Amino acid sequence: MALHVLERSQTLPITVDHAWSFFSTPRNLALITPPGLGLVIREPFDDRPAFNGQLISYTVRPLLRIPVRWVTRIESVEAPHRFVDTQLEGPYRLWRHTHEFEAVPDGVRMKDRVEYELPLGALGELGHRLWVRRELDRIFDHRTRTLSKILRPGSEPSQRSDVHS
Repeated sequence: MALHVLERSQTLPITVDHAWSFFSTPRNLALITPPGLGLVIREPFDDRPAFNGQLISYTVRPLLRIPVRWVTRIESVEAPHRFVDTQLEGPYRLWRHTHEFEAVPDGVRMKDRVEYELPLGALGELGHRLWVRRELDRIFDHRTRTLSKILRPGSEPSQRSDVHS
């Protein structure tokens, strides 16, 4: 079972505090996830900004519209610069997503680092080569485009508790 790493970086023309406000609100994940994944945040849900130990339960439909339960726990929070979520239950053998926010002259540099492993040994690795890696790239490409549209100068920090996919 190979450890795979996906890294992305994007500079957004907003402040670190604005970025933190948006990304540390778990419901905003629905705003930046491709609609075809069918992401639904499950209740009950603690709608506070990310905190150590916070559990978030989702349903996603990554393949053939078959629902998969995904539960993550916020493992580490260093507001307003970093937080880490890990999968407790879901489609991966391992999923650890580090989110970092750094002030730069043009705004904030947002960095994502996802470390992941697939289940099923050699079959999982074949699936990674044929589909999973491209699908993750597609998801993060969508996210990049969406963030460029919704997080722009003058946009208000968002805590979208009204988003219930």
